[in-house]
Amino acid sequence: MGQPLVGIIMGSDSDWGTMRKCVDTLKSFGIPFEAHVMSAHRTPEQAARYASEAEGRGLRVLICAAGMAAHLAGVIAGHTILPVLGVPMKGGAMDGLDALLATVQMPGGIPVATLALGNAGATNAAVLAAQILALSDPTLRERLHAHKDAMARKVEEADARLQSEL
Repeated sequence: MGQPLVGIIMGSDSDWGTMRKCVDTLKSFGIPFEAHVMSAHRTPEQAARYASEAEGRGLRVLICAAGMAAHLAGVIAGHTILPVLGVPMKGGAMDGLDALLATVQMPGGIPVATLALGNAGATNAAVLAAQILALSDPTLRERLHAHKDAMARKVEEADARLQSEL
């Protein structure tokens, strides 16, 4: 697929079932990516090194998925100027609320664009990454327009089916 433009980082391999939605969406747009498992708590040096070196390796957007304490996106954002998109994972004692709050509550100057919990967040992280990359890629911008048009057509078709049953 070429030089990766998006880096996906999961705090645990248990996040893969959800983040597969992100990967599938990036693939559908033809966006090259890489994916890794690393932890803000268990491999902090590796996470910091990855974030620090990402820009120099040509990555343009980083997507971080983590649950529970969910410090991964904030740690990554603290070590890079690249846009960081956080996907809080469902699960744990609070079913993801703790991950959502930990991801969204960043100190001033260390932004993390936080998406929805779980599958919707994983998909939207990929779409948001595509939108960021499309600012300088007219071909990708056209793919995004086609994606929006296809979603609208599906809704219109669903409405037509409903109307025919009424």
